[in-house]
Amino acid sequence: MKWVVVGFYVLSILHIHFRGRVRLPFRRQIFDHSSFMAPINIFMHKFSRVPNTPFTPLSEFPELARLQENWPIIRAEAESMLALKKIKAAEQNDDAGFNSFFKNGWKRFYLKWYDASHPSAERLCPQTYALLQSIPSVKAAMFAELPPGGKLNPHRDPFAGSMRYHLGLATPNDDRCFIEVDGERHSWRDGQGVVFDETYIHWAINGSDSDRIILFCDVERPMRYRWMQSVNRWLGRNLMTAAASPNETGDQVGLVSKLFRISFYMGQYRRRFKAWNKTAYNITRVALVIALAAFIYWI
Repeated sequence: MKWVVVGFYVLSILHIHFRGRVRLPFRRQIFDHSSFMAPINIFMHKFSRVPNTPFTPLSEFPELARLQENWPIIRAEAESMLALKKIKAAEQNDDAGFNSFFKNGWKRFYLKWYDASHPSAERLCPQTYALLQSIPSVKAAMFAELPPGGKLNPHRDPFAGSMRYHLGLATPNDDRCFIEVDGERHSWRDGQGVVFDETYIHWAINGSDSDRIILFCDVERPMRYRWMQSVNRWLGRNLMTAAASPNETGDQVGLVSKLFRISFYMGQYRRRFKAWNKTAYNITRVALVIALAAFIYWI
């Protein structure tokens, strides 16, 4: 039985790795967080009601039209947050989901995160907050800033239970500022939205001279069957809420982000080891994988 489980897990990782045209190096894929979620994601992809393509037509999500219709209101509150310097990196290393983005200038202000509580969003952005609360399929949302020269390296998100929606608010309106998903590019424009599958390899860059502010949302992936939609909803509520990160004191911090804060400081020793001898570091990582496989074999 254990080999059935191990075999399915390996097949799930291979499904994630070979999905789409663009791939991570296989060694990186093995250690990538998307591999840990691969057994769940293979079901999400299989039972998805929307096409398994990098970009999805907005017509598949008619409820998002309300956000696009009100984009000037949303932009005004985003610009207010920018002026108040509320769009920022995590101050306590407690953002498990997006911590790696901060080093390249990316910043965020959370408006909603699954079932977590963000009183700061309701207080500071009441109109945007109310709009988001009126659309149940929007499970998470934030204002996201990418400054001139900012870049997000190629990656895939770990959870396939959602689709990613970007609404341009204050963008350069310039083709040098774009996101590329599985080799297909989209340049942000003010007032224009786009939906894509964040479990494909994607990256972004702002090669212009102007800041880029967007509304960034996780939208629940529509599933073919009602029972699978319920499973997806349960996973989002229980897994993703645990990754909640605060804007300020008083906002909820999920368990995963609390543990990440601890692991971040412990990881300083790992980073020192890697800086000291990268070859030894890589050999050690492979040895740990082999040791884990041997442990599974003998239990």
